[in-house]
Amino acid sequence: MLNGELPEDHVRRLAVSKARAVSKLYPGSWVLGADTIVVIDGRILGKPTDRREAEEMLATLSSRVHEVFTGYAILNSEFPSREISGVVRSEVLIRSLTPEEISGYIDTGEPMDKAGAYAIQGVGSAIVERVSGSYTNVVGLPLCEVARDIKRLGIFDFLGSDELP
Repeated sequence: MLNGELPEDHVRRLAVSKARAVSKLYPGSWVLGADTIVVIDGRILGKPTDRREAEEMLATLSSRVHEVFTGYAILNSEFPSREISGVVRSEVLIRSLTPEEISGYIDTGEPMDKAGAYAIQGVGSAIVERVSGSYTNVVGLPLCEVARDIKRLGIFDFLGSDELP
């Protein structure tokens, strides 16, 4: 629990809130909102505010498994009953990191705007030993689940099937 809220509920709430805010600006349009968090020891690791915080985050993640949660929401203000939201959870093991490796990774600048201070889709892929669950979830948007729900809503079929629900 994070401040009395389960991680799943936290990211779903944030994703729905983002999607609804954007939907007000684009009435009648389908909107996708998402939010991703890194959780370890019951705490959320957000984006580091400075180098010291990035070092602390990466040292905390070193040699340990943590969870990545992404909540997403697909909605259209003209069809409120068709709103879909979901949450995907993955586990990630970061390999053992030396202080020099942490410093070198931070020197790339990549960790500074990423939750948990790493980007699996970038240079940070070199520190990820294992992912259990959705890789694209760890990147920041669980594409398989989102594509499935977009098709289910009849918006678009990424695989080009002639049949939409």
